[in-house]
Amino acid sequence: MKLISLQLCNFRQFYGKTPVIKFASGGQNTTVIHGNNGAGKTTLLNAFTWVLYEKFTAAFASPDLLINKRAITEANIGIAVDCWVELQFSHQNCHYQLKRKCYATNNKDDKIQYSPTKLFMLISAEDGRWYPPLEPPVDIIERILPTSLHQYFFFDGERIDRFFRERKNNNIAEDTKELLGVKVLDRAIDHLKKTKKSLQEELHAIGDIEIKQLLQEQIKLEQERDRLQLEQQEIVKELEKLQEQKQVIANQLLELSGANQLQQLKEKLVERKQGNKTNLIQAKNNLKQLITRQGYTVFLSSIVENFSELINKLKTNNRLGSGIQQEFIQQLLARQRCICGTELQPETSVFQHVRAWLEKAEMTDIEESTIRLETQVYKYNEQVTEFWQQLDQEQAYLNHQRIEIVRVENELDKINKKLRSYPDKDIQQLQKHSEEIEDTIKDLTLEQGANQQQLETNTKTIDKLLKQLGKHQLREEQQALARRRIQSTEEAIARLTEVRLRLERQFRLALEQKVGEIFNSISFTPYIPKLGTDYELTLVENTSGMAVPVAASTGENQILSLSFIGGIIERVRTWSQGNSLIGIDSSTFPVVMDSPFGSLDEIYRRQVAKSIPQLANQLVILATQTQWRGEVETEIADYIGKEYVLVYNSPKPDCQEDWLQVSGVSYPLVKRSSDEFEYTEIWEIERY
Repeated sequence: MKLISLQLCNFRQFYGKTPVIKFASGGQNTTVIHGNNGAGKTTLLNAFTWVLYEKFTAAFASPDLLINKRAITEANIGIAVDCWVELQFSHQNCHYQLKRKCYATNNKDDKIQYSPTKLFMLISAEDGRWYPPLEPPVDIIERILPTSLHQYFFFDGERIDRFFRERKNNNIAEDTKELLGVKVLDRAIDHLKKTKKSLQEELHAIGDIEIKQLLQEQIKLEQERDRLQLEQQEIVKELEKLQEQKQVIANQLLELSGANQLQQLKEKLVERKQGNKTNLIQAKNNLKQLITRQGYTVFLSSIVENFSELINKLKTNNRLGSGIQQEFIQQLLARQRCICGTELQPETSVFQHVRAWLEKAEMTDIEESTIRLETQVYKYNEQVTEFWQQLDQEQAYLNHQRIEIVRVENELDKINKKLRSYPDKDIQQLQKHSEEIEDTIKDLTLEQGANQQQLETNTKTIDKLLKQLGKHQLREEQQALARRRIQSTEEAIARLTEVRLRLERQFRLALEQKVGEIFNSISFTPYIPKLGTDYELTLVENTSGMAVPVAASTGENQILSLSFIGGIIERVRTWSQGNSLIGIDSSTFPVVMDSPFGSLDEIYRRQVAKSIPQLANQLVILATQTQWRGEVETEIADYIGKEYVLVYNSPKPDCQEDWLQVSGVSYPLVKRSSDEFEYTEIWEIERY
C-alpha cells in the first residue's frame, strides 16, 4: 500500500477544501508535517483512520463532532454542509481513490443533525479511466490492510509506550496472525465448520406469505434501479459538456503566445501517455494469451518423468522388444511350412503348436508407436523453457511501459506547474479554469462510481430474491451430496489446522529475532526482547548467564513498541515475498506517526530518528517544533521528500504569533485570524 495524496473538506479545524497533501516515496520517503499543539496534527492522523476504517485514536476528542464549526455557522438553516476526507493510494499496480463523506444541517431550533457516513471508491484501470470496484470497498480495504492492524501503522507516538500495556496479549497475537496470513486459515476453518453445520440442516419450502414479501421487495428494488439509471445518464451528459469546455481551453492556450509551446508539448505528452497505456493493455493481453496457451506445460514435468519410468520398465521386461511378430507367423501358416522345413498341415498338432504363437507374438506397430509417443512427450521440456523465456520478455515490456507512463506523468506535472505560475494572468486563469474542470470531472466520476456500486448491489439483491423465489425442498440426491461434502470438510479442517500451527511457529521465531535486532540498534541497555507463544513481549537480562525479566522504563517501552512495529513490517514484507499465496500483499507499508518522540532523552531521540525512516517504505511524521528541532531534524533531513506546515489562525486579538524557520524562510505556525473563527491552513514548504 503506497500513499499518494490526502485532501480534507470541513473536517474539524480545516475549513473548506484544503490543498492536496502529497506524500513522499522512494529514496526520500519521509513526509514531515509541522504544527503546534491544537493545530490539527491529531486531526490529520485521524483523517487516515476515519476514511479507511471510520475509527479514531484515543487522543481524538469528541469524535462525533467532525464538521467544521465555521462551515455550519455560515450555512443557512436546513442547508446541508458536507464533510469529507479523500485518500488516494496505490496497491499492486492499481490506483485507488477513497472518499468518506458525512453531512450536517442546522435546523430551526439551532440543533445540528448529522447524517450517517458514506464510503465511495474508484479504481484506475490500465487505460487511465476510473471504475467503481466489483466488490464492496470495505472488503477491498480489509484485504489490503485489515482494520485490526491499523494501529500498527497509524498511531499516536506520545501513547506508544502504552501499546503493550493497554492491549491484551491475545489481541496482539490475533493481529499478528492477520499480517502473517494465518488468520486467513483460521477464517477458512471457521467457514468450513459453518458449512458443515449448514450441510446438516434441512431446507424448508418457502411459504406463501414469504413469497409475497419477496415480490414486494423486488418491485421496490427495481424502482430504485430505474431512478439510479436516470441519474447515471444525466452524469454522462454533464461529463461530455465538461470535456468540451476543457478542449476549448486547450485551444485557447494554443493561441496565446508563450503558452502555445507548453500546450503543444502537453498534448504530445498526453498522446504519448495514451499510447503507453494502449501498449500496456496489449502487453497484459499477450501475457494472458501466453499463459492460456502454454501455461499448462510447466505442470507436466512429473507426468513426463512417470511416462519415462513406465516405458523403461516395459523395455526391461521385454514388453516392447522387436521379437516374433504376428505377421511373420501368419506367413508361415499360409505357406504351410515351418522355418525348420516341417510341413504345417491344418488340423495337425504341429500346425496347432505354431498357430498358438499368434497369441504370444506382438503387434508390429507397438514399438513404432512408442517411439513416436516418446518423441512428442520429450518435446514438452523444450516448450517449458520457451514458455519462461517468452513470459520474462512480456513482463519486462509491461514494466517498461509502466515506467514510461510515470515519466510522462511527471513531465505533465511540470508543465501544469509552469502554466499555473506563468507571468501572463490570462494563461494562469485558463490553466486554473482547466484544473477546476478536472476537479469537477473527478467529483462527477466519483458520484458516478457510487451510483454504479449501488446499481450493482441492487442487481445482486434482485438476483438473490429471484433465486429465493425459485427454491424447492431438498431432494434425496442433494442430501447424499451433502454427506460427501461433510466428509470432505472434516478432512480439510484437519489439514488446514496443521498448516496453521507450523506457519505460526516459524513466523513468531523470525519476528522475535528481528525485534531484537531493531531494539539493540536503538537502545544502549543489554536487555533482550522475548516473544512468548501468546505474543507477550517482555525484556530480559542475560548478563549473568541466566535470563531474568526486567521492568522496562517509559522510554524503553516506547522503543520496544517501535521495535515491534518495525519487526512486524520487515518480517511480514520478507515473509509475503516468499509466501504470497498465503498472506496479504505486504511488499510496501506506510507508517503515519503523530509525535513519535514522546518524552525520550537526547540519545534515544537521535537513535529513534535515525531508525524510523528505515522502518517502512513511506513515513509520515506529525511533530511540534520542540519534538522536531535539533538531533531529530539532523538525522531525518536527508530523507525528507515532502514537507508541510499547519498554520493555526487564532481569533484572539492578543494571540501570540509563532513562526517556523526552514532554509532561511519563515513560515507561520500561529497567526491572527481574519474573522471571529479559528481554523487551520496547510502550507507546503520548499526545502533547499
